[in-house]
Amino acid sequence: MSNIKNSFANGKAFIGFLTGGDPSLEKSEEFILEMVRGGADLIEIGVPFSDPIAEGPVIQAANIRALAAGATIDRLFQLVRRMRGQTAVPMVFLTYLNPVYRYGYEKFFETCRLVGVDGVIIPDLPYEEQIEVRPTASVNEIDLISLVAPTSENRIKEIVLNASGFLYVVSSLGVTGVRKEITTDLTSLLQAMKAVSDIPTAVGFGISTPAQAAYISRLADGVIIGSAIVKIIEEHGNKAGRYLYEYVKSMKDALLA
Repeated sequence: MSNIKNSFANGKAFIGFLTGGDPSLEKSEEFILEMVRGGADLIEIGVPFSDPIAEGPVIQAANIRALAAGATIDRLFQLVRRMRGQTAVPMVFLTYLNPVYRYGYEKFFETCRLVGVDGVIIPDLPYEEQIEVRPTASVNEIDLISLVAPTSENRIKEIVLNASGFLYVVSSLGVTGVRKEITTDLTSLLQAMKAVSDIPTAVGFGISTPAQAAYISRLADGVIIGSAIVKIIEEHGNKAGRYLYEYVKSMKDALLA
Protein backbone atom coordinates (compact mmCIF):
# COMPACT_ATOMS: atom_id res chain seq x y z
CA MET A 1 0.00 0.00 0.00
CA SER A 2 1.17 3.49 -0.76
CA ASN A 3 1.58 6.03 1.99
CA ILE A 4 -1.67 7.64 0.86
CA LYS A 5 -3.66 4.42 1.13
CA ASN A 6 -2.30 3.96 4.65
CA SER A 7 -4.08 7.17 5.67
CA PHE A 8 -7.40 5.39 5.08
CA ALA A 9 -6.43 2.25 7.00
CA ASN A 10 -7.77 3.24 10.43
CA GLY A 11 -11.29 4.43 9.67
CA LYS A 12 -12.67 7.39 7.80
CA ALA A 13 -10.03 9.83 6.56
CA PHE A 14 -10.16 13.59 6.97
CA ILE A 15 -8.32 15.42 4.18
CA GLY A 16 -7.64 19.09 4.77
CA PHE A 17 -6.71 21.54 2.01
CA LEU A 18 -4.88 24.84 2.21
CA THR A 19 -3.24 27.06 -0.37
CA GLY A 20 0.52 26.89 0.09
CA GLY A 21 1.97 30.24 1.05
CA ASP A 22 -1.27 31.84 2.27
CA PRO A 23 -0.64 34.11 4.11
CA SER A 24 3.04 33.03 4.15
CA LEU A 25 5.09 29.86 3.78
CA GLU A 26 6.00 29.96 7.47
CA LYS A 27 2.35 30.13 8.46
CA SER A 28 1.47 27.32 6.06
CA GLU A 29 3.87 25.09 8.01
CA GLU A 30 2.23 26.06 11.28
CA PHE A 31 -1.27 25.57 9.88
CA ILE A 32 -0.45 22.13 8.49
CA LEU A 33 0.81 21.01 11.90
CA GLU A 34 -2.31 22.39 13.58
CA MET A 35 -4.51 20.44 11.16
CA VAL A 36 -2.52 17.29 11.81
CA ARG A 37 -2.88 17.87 15.56
CA GLY A 38 -6.62 18.23 15.04
CA GLY A 39 -6.79 14.83 13.36
CA ALA A 40 -6.14 15.38 9.64
CA ASP A 41 -5.09 12.12 7.99
CA LEU A 42 -3.85 13.68 4.76
CA ILE A 43 -2.93 17.23 3.77
CA GLU A 44 -3.67 18.67 0.34
CA ILE A 45 -1.50 21.67 -0.55
CA GLY A 46 -2.70 23.93 -3.32
CA VAL A 47 0.08 25.23 -5.57
CA PRO A 48 -0.80 28.90 -6.25
CA PHE A 49 -1.65 29.57 -9.88
CA SER A 50 -2.93 32.64 -11.67
CA ASP A 51 -5.79 30.77 -13.38
CA PRO A 52 -7.16 28.12 -10.95
CA ILE A 53 -10.18 27.18 -13.06
CA ALA A 54 -11.58 24.57 -10.65
CA GLU A 55 -11.66 26.99 -7.71
CA GLY A 56 -14.37 29.25 -6.39
CA PRO A 57 -13.78 32.80 -5.13
CA VAL A 58 -12.46 31.84 -1.69
CA ILE A 59 -9.57 29.74 -3.00
CA GLN A 60 -9.01 32.07 -5.96
CA ALA A 61 -8.38 34.88 -3.48
CA ALA A 62 -6.01 32.64 -1.50
CA ASN A 63 -4.04 31.97 -4.69
CA ILE A 64 -3.65 35.70 -5.25
CA ARG A 65 -2.51 36.26 -1.65
CA ALA A 66 0.02 33.42 -1.84
CA LEU A 67 1.47 34.57 -5.15
CA ALA A 68 1.78 38.11 -3.78
CA ALA A 69 3.62 36.68 -0.76
CA GLY A 70 6.18 35.02 -3.04
CA ALA A 71 5.00 31.41 -3.12
CA THR A 72 6.53 29.31 -5.91
CA ILE A 73 6.71 25.60 -6.71
CA ASP A 74 10.32 25.45 -5.51
CA ARG A 75 9.43 27.13 -2.21
CA LEU A 76 6.55 24.71 -1.72
CA PHE A 77 8.90 21.81 -2.35
CA GLN A 78 11.14 23.24 0.35
CA LEU A 79 8.13 23.54 2.66
CA VAL A 80 7.30 19.85 2.23
CA ARG A 81 10.92 18.88 2.81
CA ARG A 82 10.87 20.80 6.11
CA MET A 83 7.52 19.30 7.07
CA ARG A 84 8.86 15.79 6.58
CA GLY A 85 11.02 16.34 9.65
CA GLN A 86 7.91 17.04 11.70
CA THR A 87 5.12 14.77 10.45
CA ALA A 88 4.66 11.55 8.48
CA VAL A 89 1.09 12.43 7.43
CA PRO A 90 0.78 12.06 3.65
CA MET A 91 0.86 15.26 1.62
CA VAL A 92 -0.37 15.82 -1.92
CA PHE A 93 -0.10 18.78 -4.25
CA LEU A 94 -3.11 20.16 -6.07
CA THR A 95 -1.83 21.98 -9.11
CA TYR A 96 -2.66 22.64 -12.75
CA LEU A 97 -1.00 21.20 -15.81
CA ASN A 98 0.62 24.40 -17.04
CA PRO A 99 2.90 24.90 -13.98
CA VAL A 100 3.93 21.23 -14.11
CA TYR A 101 4.62 21.43 -17.85
CA ARG A 102 6.72 24.58 -17.45
CA TYR A 103 8.64 23.06 -14.54
CA GLY A 104 9.28 19.90 -16.58
CA TYR A 105 7.45 16.65 -15.96
CA GLU A 106 10.53 14.62 -15.05
CA LYS A 107 11.99 17.28 -12.79
CA PHE A 108 8.63 17.92 -11.10
CA PHE A 109 7.82 14.32 -10.21
CA GLU A 110 11.40 13.49 -9.30
CA THR A 111 11.45 16.44 -6.89
CA CYS A 112 8.11 15.29 -5.45
CA ARG A 113 9.75 11.96 -4.63
CA LEU A 114 12.89 13.51 -3.19
CA VAL A 115 11.13 15.93 -0.82
CA GLY A 116 8.27 13.64 0.24
CA VAL A 117 5.20 14.64 -1.76
CA ASP A 118 3.04 11.50 -1.92
CA GLY A 119 0.60 12.37 -4.68
CA VAL A 120 -0.52 14.99 -7.18
CA ILE A 121 -4.00 16.14 -8.24
CA ILE A 122 -4.30 17.98 -11.58
CA PRO A 123 -7.94 19.07 -12.04
CA ASP A 124 -7.53 20.31 -15.61
CA LEU A 125 -5.89 17.09 -16.85
CA PRO A 126 -8.62 14.83 -18.29
CA TYR A 127 -8.30 11.13 -17.61
CA GLU A 128 -7.81 10.45 -21.32
CA GLU A 129 -4.73 12.69 -21.35
CA GLN A 130 -3.10 11.41 -18.16
CA ILE A 131 -0.79 9.30 -20.32
CA GLU A 132 1.20 12.53 -20.77
CA VAL A 133 2.38 12.43 -17.15
CA ARG A 134 1.37 9.09 -15.63
CA PRO A 135 4.50 7.13 -16.65
CA THR A 136 6.76 9.77 -15.10
CA ALA A 137 4.67 9.89 -11.92
CA SER A 138 4.67 6.09 -11.69
CA VAL A 139 8.44 5.78 -12.11
CA ASN A 140 8.85 8.17 -9.18
CA GLU A 141 6.19 6.33 -7.11
CA ILE A 142 3.93 9.40 -6.98
CA ASP A 143 0.20 8.72 -6.97
CA LEU A 144 -1.57 10.60 -9.76
CA ILE A 145 -4.99 11.06 -8.18
CA SER A 146 -7.97 10.93 -10.49
CA LEU A 147 -11.16 12.95 -10.13
CA VAL A 148 -14.58 11.41 -10.67
CA ALA A 149 -17.46 13.83 -11.25
CA PRO A 150 -21.23 13.30 -11.48
CA THR A 151 -20.77 13.52 -15.26
CA SER A 152 -18.20 10.67 -15.33
CA GLU A 153 -20.79 7.89 -15.44
CA ASN A 154 -19.74 6.42 -18.78
CA ARG A 155 -16.03 6.43 -17.85
CA ILE A 156 -16.15 5.35 -14.21
CA LYS A 157 -14.90 1.79 -14.75
CA GLU A 158 -11.90 2.89 -16.81
CA ILE A 159 -10.98 5.71 -14.42
CA VAL A 160 -11.29 3.52 -11.33
CA LEU A 161 -9.32 0.60 -12.74
CA ASN A 162 -6.36 2.88 -13.48
CA ALA A 163 -6.57 5.01 -10.32
CA SER A 164 -3.85 5.28 -7.68
CA GLY A 165 -3.77 6.62 -4.13
CA PHE A 166 -7.46 7.44 -3.79
CA LEU A 167 -10.34 8.63 -5.92
CA TYR A 168 -11.28 12.28 -5.55
CA VAL A 169 -15.08 12.25 -5.89
CA VAL A 170 -16.47 15.64 -6.90
CA SER A 171 -19.76 16.08 -5.02
CA SER A 172 -21.24 18.82 -7.20
CA LEU A 173 -20.90 20.38 -10.61
CA GLY A 174 -19.10 23.72 -10.78
CA VAL A 175 -16.17 25.07 -8.82
CA THR A 176 -15.10 24.64 -5.21
CA GLY A 177 -16.96 26.45 -2.47
CA VAL A 178 -19.16 25.93 0.56
CA ARG A 179 -22.65 24.58 -0.24
CA LYS A 180 -25.68 24.37 2.04
CA GLU A 181 -26.59 20.96 0.69
CA ILE A 182 -25.23 18.26 -1.59
CA THR A 183 -27.85 17.19 -4.13
CA THR A 184 -25.81 14.74 -6.21
CA ASP A 185 -26.76 11.05 -5.98
CA LEU A 186 -23.49 10.13 -4.30
CA THR A 187 -24.78 6.72 -3.23
CA SER A 188 -25.11 5.48 -6.81
CA LEU A 189 -21.87 7.14 -7.89
CA LEU A 190 -19.87 5.56 -5.06
CA GLN A 191 -21.51 2.17 -5.47
CA ALA A 192 -20.49 2.16 -9.11
CA MET A 193 -16.88 2.77 -8.09
CA LYS A 194 -16.85 0.16 -5.34
CA ALA A 195 -18.21 -2.41 -7.78
CA VAL A 196 -15.00 -2.01 -9.78
CA SER A 197 -12.27 -1.55 -7.15
CA ASP A 198 -11.67 -1.18 -3.43
CA ILE A 199 -9.43 1.87 -3.89
CA PRO A 200 -10.36 4.46 -1.22
CA THR A 201 -12.86 7.16 -2.16
CA ALA A 202 -12.91 10.69 -0.73
CA VAL A 203 -15.62 13.25 -1.45
CA GLY A 204 -14.85 16.96 -1.88
CA PHE A 205 -16.38 20.21 -3.18
CA GLY A 206 -18.88 21.97 -0.95
CA ILE A 207 -18.55 20.11 2.36
CA SER A 208 -18.15 22.37 5.38
CA THR A 209 -20.20 21.23 8.41
CA PRO A 210 -19.87 18.27 10.80
CA ALA A 211 -23.34 17.09 9.75
CA GLN A 212 -22.31 17.02 6.07
CA ALA A 213 -19.07 15.22 6.97
CA ALA A 214 -20.92 12.62 9.02
CA TYR A 215 -23.34 11.97 6.16
CA ILE A 216 -20.57 11.66 3.58
CA SER A 217 -18.57 9.34 5.85
CA ARG A 218 -21.40 6.80 5.73
CA LEU A 219 -20.97 6.60 1.96
CA ALA A 220 -17.26 7.19 1.26
CA ASP A 221 -13.91 6.42 2.84
CA GLY A 222 -12.97 10.04 3.41
CA VAL A 223 -13.99 13.68 3.27
CA ILE A 224 -12.05 16.56 1.68
CA ILE A 225 -12.49 20.07 3.09
CA GLY A 226 -10.99 23.03 1.28
CA SER A 227 -12.92 26.29 1.02
CA ALA A 228 -14.10 26.22 4.66
CA ILE A 229 -10.48 25.88 5.84
CA VAL A 230 -9.21 28.57 3.48
CA LYS A 231 -12.02 30.84 4.70
CA ILE A 232 -10.77 30.45 8.29
CA ILE A 233 -7.29 31.48 7.13
CA GLU A 234 -8.76 34.44 5.26
CA GLU A 235 -10.66 35.59 8.34
CA HIS A 236 -7.94 35.08 10.97
CA GLY A 237 -4.73 35.49 8.99
CA ASN A 238 -1.58 34.79 10.96
CA LYS A 239 -3.64 33.86 14.02
CA ALA A 240 -5.66 31.14 12.27
CA GLY A 241 -3.76 28.21 13.81
CA ARG A 242 -5.96 27.51 16.83
CA TYR A 243 -9.14 28.02 14.81
CA LEU A 244 -7.94 25.48 12.25
CA TYR A 245 -7.17 22.99 15.00
CA GLU A 246 -10.63 23.39 16.52
CA TYR A 247 -12.39 23.15 13.16
CA VAL A 248 -10.48 20.08 11.98
CA LYS A 249 -11.02 18.36 15.33
CA SER A 250 -14.78 18.96 15.13
CA MET A 251 -14.90 17.54 11.61
CA LYS A 252 -12.75 14.51 12.46
CA ASP A 253 -14.90 13.81 15.52
CA ALA A 254 -17.97 13.86 13.25
CA LEU A 255 -16.37 11.25 10.99
CA LEU A 256 -15.69 8.98 13.95
CA ALA A 257 -19.09 9.38 15.63
